[in-house]
Amino acid sequence: QVQLVESGGGLVQAGGSLRLSCAASGRTFSSHVMGWFRQAPGREREFVAATSWGGANTYYAHYADSVKGRFTIARDNAKNTVYLQMNSLKPEDTAVYYCAAEIVGSRSYNRPDYRYWGQGTQVTVSS
Repeated sequence: QVQLVESGGGLVQAGGSLRLSCAASGRTFSSHVMGWFRQAPGREREFVAATSWGGANTYYAHYADSVKGRFTIARDNAKNTVYLQMNSLKPEDTAVYYCAAEIVGSRSYNRPDYRYWGQGTQVTVSS
């Protein structure tokens, strides 16, 4: 059974940093896209970042414009874990953050069309 378990969320002041982790179990995702999405109350789930495999040991990072330059996605295939380093946090980054793995079909990485999802971790940024 595949599981994605997020951790690292919490309460932080504006300008602070958090690092989210997503540990996968049940199978490996080294050749699949892994991504982070977030959902604030009353809003749709939105894309944050993704890491895709480019062959051999090459991985690409993709970011939403709203987090580019502040967030960094990384993966450790040996640990079957993907990370999201979040710096210069803003109150508008407040949301539940979800980890996702393996895109369904040939959909784009920035759409919520992933086969596996974590349960989410709350990130709250105070002003």
